[in-house]
Amino acid sequence: MSLRVLGIDPGLTRCGVGVVDVTATRSASLVHVEVIQTPPDMPLEQRLLIIGTGIARVLDEHAPHAVALERVFAQHNVRTVMGTAQASGVALHAAASRGLAVGLHTPSEVKAAVTGNGRADKAQVTEMVTRILALQAKPTPADAADALALAICHCWRAPMIARMAEAEAMAAEQRRKYKAKLKAAT
Repeated sequence: MSLRVLGIDPGLTRCGVGVVDVTATRSASLVHVEVIQTPPDMPLEQRLLIIGTGIARVLDEHAPHAVALERVFAQHNVRTVMGTAQASGVALHAAASRGLAVGLHTPSEVKAAVTGNGRADKAQVTEMVTRILALQAKPTPADAADALALAICHCWRAPMIARMAEAEAMAAEQRRKYKAKLKAAT
């Protein structure tokens, strides 16, 4: 059985979306990739509508099991951060309305998962995505490669994240039992 994940590299001008299937042996294959584009001079609400409609179409056409989204982080350019955050909100809404879990991944987590180096540049990420998915040509623009890298990262990290969540839940239960035992002893 494989895990199908939609990776989204959010942006107002270019929003990369890529769907990847990954098997239990970590073998990855491309299902779909595209970049949803909006003109900078279009009203914000119209741009977000185009992005939301495009993401919804990809979700409905390819029925992923989960969504991987780049975590918004502070940059020096507030306008860029706001646009990225707004596009992320549209993506989160589309996923939540379909009951899909969303994994948020930082750029360094994605780079480390795909290249082994959390400080890899865009060219290295694109090269590794091309190799991992055995593509004949590099996905372009970089937003497309980044979306695919997000999906691959999520698939490869999902089992580890699940094990960590189980361990945290078990530790919380043990703490609860220990506190109850202490309370009963006093």
